[in-house]
Amino acid sequence: MPAEIFLILAAVGGYLLGSIPFGLVLVKLAGLGDIRTVGSGNIGATNVLRTGRKDLALATLVLDSGKAGIAALIFTFAVSPTAGLIAGGAAFLGHCFPLWLGFKGGKGVATFLGVLLAVLWPVGLLVCATWLGMALVFRISSLSALTASAFAPLLALAFGRPDVALLALFLAALLWWRHKENIARLVRGEEPRIGAKKA
Repeated sequence: MPAEIFLILAAVGGYLLGSIPFGLVLVKLAGLGDIRTVGSGNIGATNVLRTGRKDLALATLVLDSGKAGIAALIFTFAVSPTAGLIAGGAAFLGHCFPLWLGFKGGKGVATFLGVLLAVLWPVGLLVCATWLGMALVFRISSLSALTASAFAPLLALAFGRPDVALLALFLAALLWWRHKENIARLVRGEEPRIGAKKA
C-alpha cells in the first residue's frame, strides 16, 4: 500500500476523532440542555464551566485534549511521526470545524495542547504551564490561550523540531483567528473572566 494512503488515513482518522463534540455531549447527558445556548455558545471547556459544573468542564478539557493526543499517538506509532503530526493537526481541525455541527465547533485550545503533549511533550508541558500561569494571574481564558499558543512554535524550534514548530505555527494562527472576537473584547476590556456565567 502506498505511503500516501496512510497519511490520508491519518488525516481522515484524526479529523473524525477530533470532531467528537464532548462538551456538547456531556452537558446534554447531564440534563443541562444545549451548551451552544449558554454563555459564548462555544462547545469547549471554558464555556462548559459557565454552566456551573466544574466536573463537566474538567471532563471536557481532558477529553478534548485527549482526542487530539490519542489521534497523534496512534498514527505516530502505527505509521510515522509525520503521520502523527497530520493526525493531530486534523483532530484540531475536526474540533474547530466538526461535520456533525455544521462545521461550527470549538476554538481548539484543549486540542492544541493535546497535540503538543503527544508529539513533543516537553513543549506541551511548557505551553500548559504558560496557559496556567497566565490564567492564575489574569483569570482570562482567551488571553492565556493566545499567549501560550504564540510561544509554542518558538519552543518547538528551541527543542530542535522544526516540523512540530511548523504545525504549531499553523494551529496557533488558526487558534488566533478563531479567537478574533475575544481579541476585540480584550482590546475593549470587555472579555469575561474564567468562571463568569455570561460571555
